[in-house]
Amino acid sequence: MPVRIGVIGVGVMGGEHARLLAHEVSGSEVVAVFDVDPQRAGQVAAATGARSHDDPMVLVKDEQVDAVVVASSDPTHEQFVLAALAAAKPVLCEKPLAPDVAGCGRILDAEVELGRRLVSVGFMRRYDQGYRALKDVLDGGRVGRAVMLHCTHRNASIAPGLDSSALISGSAVHEIDIARWLLDEELTAVTVHTPRRGAGATGTQDPLFLVFESASGVLVDVEVFGNAGYGYEVRAELVADHGTVSLDSPPPTALRSDGGVARVVPADWRGRFAEAYRRELQDWVASVEAGTLPGTASAWDGYVATEVAQVGIRALETGQRQTLELREKPALYA
Repeated sequence: MPVRIGVIGVGVMGGEHARLLAHEVSGSEVVAVFDVDPQRAGQVAAATGARSHDDPMVLVKDEQVDAVVVASSDPTHEQFVLAALAAAKPVLCEKPLAPDVAGCGRILDAEVELGRRLVSVGFMRRYDQGYRALKDVLDGGRVGRAVMLHCTHRNASIAPGLDSSALISGSAVHEIDIARWLLDEELTAVTVHTPRRGAGATGTQDPLFLVFESASGVLVDVEVFGNAGYGYEVRAELVADHGTVSLDSPPPTALRSDGGVARVVPADWRGRFAEAYRRELQDWVASVEAGTLPGTASAWDGYVATEVAQVGIRALETGQRQTLELREKPALYA
């Protein structure tokens, strides 16, 4: 019997999740959807064979729904994740777990009180084959200990006048999570540098250059460039004791014509991480079906990502290095 899934929020992200769960992920069935736009919800319901709910809380409580995906607007994440926990149902929440640290803390407290890990957070880069290969090399000891991690995160464009803090909470937060995952340790401090604005910046301090410090002294630098113009690109290089490991863009098709060679750069994150999203959902569904812990990021990971991002925003606003103080890690997440 497939895992019956309800999807809350079926915009660009949620709609793609619903499509994957209905047509490409094995062992799952989309049985219910909700969106603030009833027409959009109806379209996704028709495409996936699901029922369209007009109340997200009714969807969570629906006895025909075994697990929930939350891909609605950021401010709504906390209430829907808490509702899933109250119903004792596994829930995969797109980042952020909650927009603020207090909300993440309330989710942690609820899950700890329940005594079971039911919350997953959608940091899909953990399922990207390139990042996994990089981690395998580091964990295998082939290049020794990590010394530095260089990260690049570029978008073709962002919304005009976007608050500069969104480059940290919405973009660099992926590098925050991947750095913790790769290094298997916490980040302890952050400094944010503001180079001159790029030509495409309209009211946003863009790009940003962040430097994180890890518990063991690894330096992690992150370039976030929202209006790079040419496309979407994510790269990384791990510098270690005895060598380096690089993550480049996936090898695209090279077009040779008119006296030149051209490579196509993805327009956005969907082209770059499509397979990572599918693998993430497949692992989550398999874990729900088996009643085991998924390999996805936990509620603790979601809390830490939000905490680090908020401290990064404080570093941006003050222009000063900021240190981190995390709450005590519950034994549930050990």
